[in-house]
Amino acid sequence: MKKIIFGITSLQFGGAERVLVDIVNKLYTEFDITIFTIYSNAGMEKQLNSNIKIQSLFKKKYEELNKVQKLLISMKLLLLKKQIYNKQIRNNYDVEIAFLEGPITRLFACENRSVKKIAWIHNDITKVYGTGLKANLKKKADKKAYNVYDKLVFVSRDNKEKFEDTYNLDNDKYVIYNYIDIDKVIEKSNEYANVPLKDEEFNIISVARLVKQKAIDRLIKVHSKLIKNGLNHNIYIIGDGPEKEYLQNLIEEKKVGKSFILLGQKENPYPFIKKADCFALLSNYEGYPMVLLEAQILEKFIIITDTSARETLQNYNNRMILDNDEEAIYIGLSKLLKNKEEYLKTNYNLQNYNNLEILEQIKKIIKE
Repeated sequence: MKKIIFGITSLQFGGAERVLVDIVNKLYTEFDITIFTIYSNAGMEKQLNSNIKIQSLFKKKYEELNKVQKLLISMKLLLLKKQIYNKQIRNNYDVEIAFLEGPITRLFACENRSVKKIAWIHNDITKVYGTGLKANLKKKADKKAYNVYDKLVFVSRDNKEKFEDTYNLDNDKYVIYNYIDIDKVIEKSNEYANVPLKDEEFNIISVARLVKQKAIDRLIKVHSKLIKNGLNHNIYIIGDGPEKEYLQNLIEEKKVGKSFILLGQKENPYPFIKKADCFALLSNYEGYPMVLLEAQILEKFIIITDTSARETLQNYNNRMILDNDEEAIYIGLSKLLKNKEEYLKTNYNLQNYNNLEILEQIKKIIKE
C-alpha cells in the first residue's frame, strides 16, 4: 500500500480543507494516508476517518498565537524548512502532496528525488501575491518551489491558464475539479440549527474566510448604500479570519449592524445556506469554490463577481455574474432586490457532478 502524505496549513473550516477531508475519507482504503499540518487542533480534524493519521508541526491553532509568535513561525518556515522537512517528512512516504499554496508548498518543495511530488493550486496565481518588492520575492520563490514538483493539479481551467501565463514550467499539469460529497451536504442541511435569518425579509448569505481576498469590506459599503436607498435586505456572513475586527468596525461605522451580520464560524453552514434566499460570493479573486457547488446542491440563486469562480457555474441557470468592482456589485444587487420574484423563479438545473471520475483522476496521478 502506497504511503501518501498530504500537506495543508491547517484543517480549519474552509473550502480546500473540506475538499481534502472528503478526498482522504474516500481514499484511505487504497492508500496509507497521513495529513501534515503546520497548525493543529482545527475544527475539521474530527471529521477524518480514524484510519487517517495526522501530524502537526505546531501544537496550537493559528488563532491562539499572538503577532510575535506568528512572525517567528513564518521565519522558522522560511529559514529552517530543510531541517523541518528532513526531520518530519523525508523518506517516510512514497508520494508527497502539497494541497495548498503558500508555506506548505514551499516546505514540501525541498529536493528529494526518491519520492513523487504533487502540488495542488486552488487560486488565481496572478492575484495571490499583490504588488511590491515582497510580492515579487514571493513570486520568484514560488516559481523555484513549483519547479521541484513532478505534477501540478489545478482546480479549474482558468487557474491553469493563468499559472501558465505567469510561470513557464515544464511540469505535468492536470485540471481536476474539486470532489464534493453531495449526499453529505443534503443530509447536513436538514440537521437542526438555530438559524437567525428573518423569514419575512430578503436574506443573502455568504460563507467565506474574513480575509482581503473575499472583499467583505466592499460588500459592506454596497450594502450600506442599498439600505440608504430603500432597498432593504439582510446579509449574513459565515466565517472567521484576521479581518474580523476591521469588518465589525466598518459595520458599526456604516450603521448597518442590524442588517449586516457576521455569524462567525459554523461547523455546519448548510442549514443557513438552505434557509437563505440567495447566496453571494463577491470576492476579488477565486479558484473553484466548493461553497458554490454546495449552494447549487441546495438550489440557491447565486450571485458572484467575475472571477475564476464562474467556471463553477457554467451549467447552472440560477446565477448572476457581475463585473468585479463596487459599482457593478451595487447595480447587480439593486436589480436583484427590485425584481426578486423574476430572478428567483428560474428553474434549477444542477447537472450530475461526476465524483467517481474525479476520484479516479486523483488515484491515477498518485499511482502512475
